[in-house]
Amino acid sequence: MDLRFLQSLIVPAQTKIAMVILDGLGGLPLEPGGKTELETARKPHLDALAAQSALGLTVPAGPGITPGSGPGHLGIFGYDPIKYEIGRGALEALGVDFELGPDVVAARGILL
Repeated sequence: MDLRFLQSLIVPAQTKIAMVILDGLGGLPLEPGGKTELETARKPHLDALAAQSALGLTVPAGPGITPGSGPGHLGIFGYDPIKYEIGRGALEALGVDFELGPDVVAARGILL
């Protein structure tokens, strides 16, 4: 792919952008009419950041499709998560320069 055209559009900026993805905050209230985890949480720093930010929602895979974290993140960054099926384990392995091959299974885990 010839990227010269895209490279010609790059303009250095003095500002920085932080993209905050609040993955996994789609919780439901524990009781009807109750608050969700996010509504209950004390979050002064997120509230202050939101007050100074551009906010939005995205549909990363398509209307009515609830993707997992891996496909959801791919969709946010412009990849078609239906075409490129990949899980969080593979994404995180690649993020730490772990070499993946056709016979490798990458799984994401949490050490408690």
